[in-house]
Amino acid sequence: MKTFFQKMHGLGNDFVIIDERSGSFDLTPTRIASLADRRRGIGCDQFVTLSATSDDKAAVFVRFFNPDGSEAGACGNASRCVASLLGQERDTDSLTFETRNGLLKAEVLSRDALGGAVVTVDMGCPQTDWQAVPLAKPADTLRLPLAGEPAALSMGNPHATFFVEDLSEAERGPTLEVDPIFPDRANIGFARIDAPDRMRLRVWERGAGFTLACGSGACAAVVNAARRGLGERRMTVEVDGGEMVIAWDANDHVLMTGPAQLAFEGTVDLEAYPK
Repeated sequence: MKTFFQKMHGLGNDFVIIDERSGSFDLTPTRIASLADRRRGIGCDQFVTLSATSDDKAAVFVRFFNPDGSEAGACGNASRCVASLLGQERDTDSLTFETRNGLLKAEVLSRDALGGAVVTVDMGCPQTDWQAVPLAKPADTLRLPLAGEPAALSMGNPHATFFVEDLSEAERGPTLEVDPIFPDRANIGFARIDAPDRMRLRVWERGAGFTLACGSGACAAVVNAARRGLGERRMTVEVDGGEMVIAWDANDHVLMTGPAQLAFEGTVDLEAYPK
């Protein structure tokens, strides 16, 4: 039996989305990793499933998976894509969906005729306590005891941001992801501050490697820049795939605004992939 899927992206950070609200599929970590493979599967940076929610405030329960099949707690660009899909399905511009880390609210600001939208997602409050990141031992999350003294926090998933002048330092990402200080591994961002309201960012994503954009990484980078006095609480973040705007508001919530685009739709025979 063929299963319907949608392929979407936010600034080139791409996702396979499968709807399980009418019934679950046998989407094991092995099968997800096979489907995410760009040569033998559909190919994606993250795999997303939609399922029924028991929370009457939410439209759907959303889960995010890395291309190695491991589950991620949050994905900002995928959240914008889900909001765009659900908003169109429900004929509304305002909606709420449930994730492993709680409820996210989203607002569709505009749409175009090609399946694209500009969406703001409230990514919630950053968690800066060392146990929330989490770290393996007590440490000052404003300056971790690593070369380059990154700042760390959780946006539903662990992030460390290095502030650099040369973005070639991002090549350290694979080693830093698995540093012992990060018991759950971490997303590693490298930010160059170009102006008080603008930064250039590259992120080595946990379980995915370099992607064209990382929404939660952009949120973490702006919050960490503001915590260090290096940038304003609202910044334009330029990533390899384009630009998004991140605002850390007075209520401690991080608002992420950027595009979401439908690339194509199709069907796949899940039984053709190992489980």
